[in-house]
Amino acid sequence: MSKISIADVVDDLTGPWQPRDLATANDAVVRIARFHGEFPWHHHDEDELFLCWSGTFRIELRDREPVTLDPGEIFVVPRGVEHRPVAEQPAHGIMIERPETKQYGN
Repeated sequence: MSKISIADVVDDLTGPWQPRDLATANDAVVRIARFHGEFPWHHHDEDELFLCWSGTFRIELRDREPVTLDPGEIFVVPRGVEHRPVAEQPAHGIMIERPETKQYGN
């Protein structure tokens, strides 16, 4: 058990879309990644929570309006909904999901 500096982890992230696990609690893992550009469309068999840590990014949803997140804002993509994060400029997002959640979906 030790504290984790999210700022230090962010400084160590070198490229986009390479999530780093920060912590595990109960049945969830907290991950952070640098977002920049467009991530591929995908879906999960479980919900996925996005928290904008820095910058701005949007979650595009198939056949729905996109959701733009600014620092401190949260959005949950319901299981089965096809989506992709998009960041015009580098941003950082925290995801809370199950440990077995595959980055590129099911």
